[in-house]
This record gives sequence, structure tokens and C-alpha cells, in this order.
Amino acid sequence: MTSPLEKFEADRLAKLRKIEALGLDPWGGRFENHQPISKVRALPLAEGDPFAVGPRVRIAGRIHTIRRMGRIIFLDLVDATGKIQVLIGQKQVPEKDWSLCDCLDLGDWLGVDGHFGKTKTGELTIFATQLHFLTKSLLPHPDKWAGIADTEFALRHRYLDLLYNADVRERALWRIRFLAHIRDYLNRLGYLEVETPVLQVIAGGAAARPFVTHHNALGIDLYLRIALELHLKRLLVAGFEKIYEIGRVFRNEGISPRHNPEFTMLELYEAYGDYHTMMELTEKLILSCVDLLGKGRQLKLGNTVLDFSPPWKRASYADLFREYIGVDWQDTEGVFRAAQRYGIDATNMERDVVVHYLFEKIIGDQLQGPIFVYDYPASLCPLTKRKRDNPELAERFELYIQGMELANAYTELNDPITQEAAFRRQLAGLPEEESMARMDEDFLQALKYGMPPAGGLGIGIDRLVMVLTGSRTIRDVILFPLLRPEKRSGIS
Repeated sequence: MTSPLEKFEADRLAKLRKIEALGLDPWGGRFENHQPISKVRALPLAEGDPFAVGPRVRIAGRIHTIRRMGRIIFLDLVDATGKIQVLIGQKQVPEKDWSLCDCLDLGDWLGVDGHFGKTKTGELTIFATQLHFLTKSLLPHPDKWAGIADTEFALRHRYLDLLYNADVRERALWRIRFLAHIRDYLNRLGYLEVETPVLQVIAGGAAARPFVTHHNALGIDLYLRIALELHLKRLLVAGFEKIYEIGRVFRNEGISPRHNPEFTMLELYEAYGDYHTMMELTEKLILSCVDLLGKGRQLKLGNTVLDFSPPWKRASYADLFREYIGVDWQDTEGVFRAAQRYGIDATNMERDVVVHYLFEKIIGDQLQGPIFVYDYPASLCPLTKRKRDNPELAERFELYIQGMELANAYTELNDPITQEAAFRRQLAGLPEEESMARMDEDFLQALKYGMPPAGGLGIGIDRLVMVLTGSRTIRDVILFPLLRPEKRSGIS
């Protein structure tokens, strides 16, 4: 039995054959010198003349609507810059072009030569003189009024979601603008954009489970990087003083509204800086992105209004722990009692690991921010320099906005002796898949050649775009978020 979808495709294939019979290529070809629709709409017309015929124009786009009225056909044609009406009259186009009109469907791509003007009702319109068929669409497009209501369908057909959902498309465009702006901002400050390996022999720079792959020619397993950090620090050793990378990072962990296994990070390093340097840079950089929106510095995100006016609040890790948990983070008995109170199974856990769980589960979600949380327990920060006056604390901060960690920064640890000891403590007793694959001896050797004192910063680009665009989940700001494979038979 033929399904409705199969019948639909068969009908369109029949039209494709008719296009071929007209001597036209249903898949189009080179089409030069067409103008963006937004620029055509801005062309001047004679004032006071409702029948004014303007300049000759050439456009290309996708058919969004078709209205047939005897010997006249109205189309709405859409390109990346906008939409415009096209009027096709039987007497105004060649006979072959008029025959082509019987084969046009929603979703087809069409090029048009014509005159720019207005209809009697004042609608900006291109009066066609010649048509150029560019591509046949064989599958149905969503209704232009209803759009795509099924979230699952939208995520699995993101190209249609971007095409017909203005909000989704606008978020995608803002992400592009923010990335271009961040690059421009850092370049003007003298930072150099670099690239580091995605495939790595050792998955280092964070405590996360990596994705494993295999290189056939070398006969070795490799890891998709879980962080950008260690190779960027090698460049500090090499004499690069201000560097950054915007790159994809991969962590073989869960999916949630705030986590995607593949995500985008900005990491940067500045020789002779520290975490105070990074705090100042973070505030100014994100403020510049807020200002780019042009909505002022108070943004409504969901039901919350966040005030980004500087200076942003700063609070120590220890003070927040006492405020929200009610005990000092170094009070071992108090920490374990708190864990029991909040339903955390702390069996066989070290105190500072329990402290970390309590902070993330109880405190982090309540920090609306923007707020810088600084001076973390040193045991949680193996790549961070300790405070000189209190080695129990590390010179690290995290920026929280809307209960999410958005940025993470250190005064970088450049002492190879302390670094090796920290790595050994971190890896002790852990299965390989839970952390770095093994000790990164090459990185330790690089440190022994001398890395300058430095500040380092990481910003989650996806989460930043979530906050700036008021998005509910991380998949709203990723063009193609990871989904479980769809079970289906045939085309859907």
C-alpha cells in the first residue's frame, strides 16, 4: 500500500519529469549576479505612482507560497535576507516559463529576472520577465502558518526548523554574531587565535570521560579532546604570550538541558597575568556581548531579569559554602552531616569531593548572578596555582549566571614539581575512563623547560549563547545537537 508520503514524492517526481521534458535541468546550475532580496526591497521607486515600475532586478530563493489566479500567479520568494512577492503574468514571460509554472511547488528554488515595483495595493513586487528553475523539492514542507509544532521532528529535521522557525534562525544568527564579535574583541587586544589537536594521545586538561577512536595506520587508540588547555599551555612555553582557541570539545557523558557531549569552548591564556586579570577580561568581554544585543544591560531571561551592570558581584567559595550549607568546608564532620541531610551518599568519598558535590547540587543552581565565585579548595584544582598565604586554596574563579557555570579561570600552575604531584593525587585509584587516560609526561616535560606565570580562562560558548538569547536548553543554541538514532523504516 502506498503511503501519503510516497504518493506526495511520486507526484513531485512526475513534475520533475515534466521540467526535464521542457528542456530544463530540475537541479539547476550556476546563477550569477542575483541581488539579495533585502537590497531589492530597499531600491527607490517613484513617489505617488502606485503603478511605478522600477529598475530591472534578478533574485533567487525558495518558494514559500503560491497563489494561482488564472493567467496570473503570485509567489513569495525567500532568500537568506528576506522575502518578496513575485508576480508572474502569462503574457509577460516566455511560453516555456509559463508552462514551467505548472510544475512549481512549495520548497522549490527559483531564479527570477524582472522589474521591481508595486502592485495596486502597494505591495513591493517583482514583475517577472523570465524564470530560471534552480532545484526541485521532492518532500513536503511544513505549513507556513503552523510551522513545526513537533519538537522531536524539529530537532531531527533542523534544516526545516531553521527555515520555518524565525526564533530558531535568529538564535543561530546571534550565535554567529557573538563568535565573530568575540574573535574581533580578542584580536584587538593582541590575542592570537591558534588551533590545537582534536585527536590526542592522552585525554588531559579536565576530569572527564573521553571518546575513544583508533588510528589504523599507527595502530594506536586516540582520544577526542576533553579540553583545550594542555596544548595551549605548551604554546606559552613556546613563547606565545596571548593566545586563544575557539574549538569543539568532546566528553563522553550525559545529555541534559545544560550538557551536550560535543560543545564549543573558548580558552585563552595570557603570560604574566593571573586570575584577577582573567576576571577583569571576562566581565568586559561578556559585557561587550550584552551590549551587542542592543537591549541595555538588564536582560529578561525567562521569568528573571538579570542586571549585567558592572561591577559584578564577587564572593569567596568558603563564604558561599557557609551561607548555603551552614558549615565551614574544612569542617569534615559538618560536611558529612550536611551530605547526609541533602541525601548525598558520601560512602568512601574524601571530604573535598563531598564539598564539591554539595556546592554543585545545593549552591550552584541558586546563583542567579552574574557572580564570580573565587578561591576554591586546592584539592579540586590540580592545574591551578595555590594562594601563597593559604595553600589550602587555589587561585581559581568560576562565573555563575542563571545557576550555570559559564566561565572557569585560574592563575595557572607553572611549577612542574607541584604539577606532577597534583596529577598523581588526581589519578590515584581512578579507572582510566573516569579521568585522563594516563599521566601526560610530555606536558610535564614542557613545564620543565619553563612556562611563564599566566592567567587562563575557559568560557562555554553554548551556555553563553543560551544566557544571551534567553534559551531554555543547550540544544536550542546548537545547530545540530546530538540525538538518539531514530528507529524508522523508509523515509519519514
